[in-house]
Amino acid sequence: MTKIIKIDKENIDEALIIEMSHIIKNNGTVVFPTETVYGLGANALSDVAVAKIFAAKGRPSDNPLIVHVSNIEQLDKIVEIIPVKAKILMDKFWPGPLTLLFKKKAIISDLITGGLDTVAVRMPSSRIALKLIEACDLPLAGPSANISGKPSPTTAEHVIKDLDGRVDAIIDGGDCEFGMESTVIDVLNETPMILRPGSITLEAIAQTINTVIYDPAMIHDTLIAKSPGQKYIHYAPKGEVYLYIGVPSDIIDAINQATARFINESKKVMILGTEENIMAYKEGIIFNLGSRTNPMEISSNLFSMLRKADELKADIILAEGIDEEGLGVAIMNRLRKASGGRIINCGELI
Repeated sequence: MTKIIKIDKENIDEALIIEMSHIIKNNGTVVFPTETVYGLGANALSDVAVAKIFAAKGRPSDNPLIVHVSNIEQLDKIVEIIPVKAKILMDKFWPGPLTLLFKKKAIISDLITGGLDTVAVRMPSSRIALKLIEACDLPLAGPSANISGKPSPTTAEHVIKDLDGRVDAIIDGGDCEFGMESTVIDVLNETPMILRPGSITLEAIAQTINTVIYDPAMIHDTLIAKSPGQKYIHYAPKGEVYLYIGVPSDIIDAINQATARFINESKKVMILGTEENIMAYKEGIIFNLGSRTNPMEISSNLFSMLRKADELKADIILAEGIDEEGLGVAIMNRLRKASGGRIINCGELI
């Protein structure tokens, strides 16, 4: 049976944190909130505990896990060296939604890294997450707390629907701030490379370390995943997701035509539109993702809306693409993954 507890992030109950830390120290699994999404936590130094994460999520074993730390001493125990550029980024963005790729020490098992010699590590800014890691005095493996492939959870309710009965405990710490997983960056090469975009953008990173590029595998899946989120269809509801890209007016026309066609085929259609265009859609179940001028709003809404599609039993989800700049790159990355390649360049109709 899964124990579910509530912790107020503004008034943290230390006794409950200690109770949860005991579960983790005994090789159990505890879901905890972070500023990005909810994480499924277990002792990163125990193969027994880490194996429970993969079992609970139904996660492929070659998909690496992110390790969470609360201080630099914990980082030093699990990585070989801290490159200069990594130190600069840590000073700027830690604690926060930035994950860095390091050469791992032998203490981190191949279960964590998918057989690679590197490990992805971050220091979350969530006070509940930091308190839990500190109480455990251990680095925690912590992928998103969802069934593998489904939209990541941004509320405790999302977690309960996916993992109740599959984990030992769930901490309900309220809604996540960013609603999207961390940015992952490889700083082991001369030119740092973003492996997974997130709320810390390429532009912000470039202002800190000058040169940074995107990994081509963000668009074309590689055979070997260097980072979580690089392989497989991710973030997907049960219904088919179609992503529309191009000029907004053409997107509107294409979605309206596709909606009419799918409804004529007796399909239940959900539209994820932006605030600027929402009134232009004529049929279907219409949801407002947020304003094109406020990608942070879209980011915080996206996964909740993809999960809403399952609640409504939508057969088809038609999503508006946005400009791929700044945070828009991360949003479109998640939508591309959710679509599984069903991408319509407007006005090309399906």
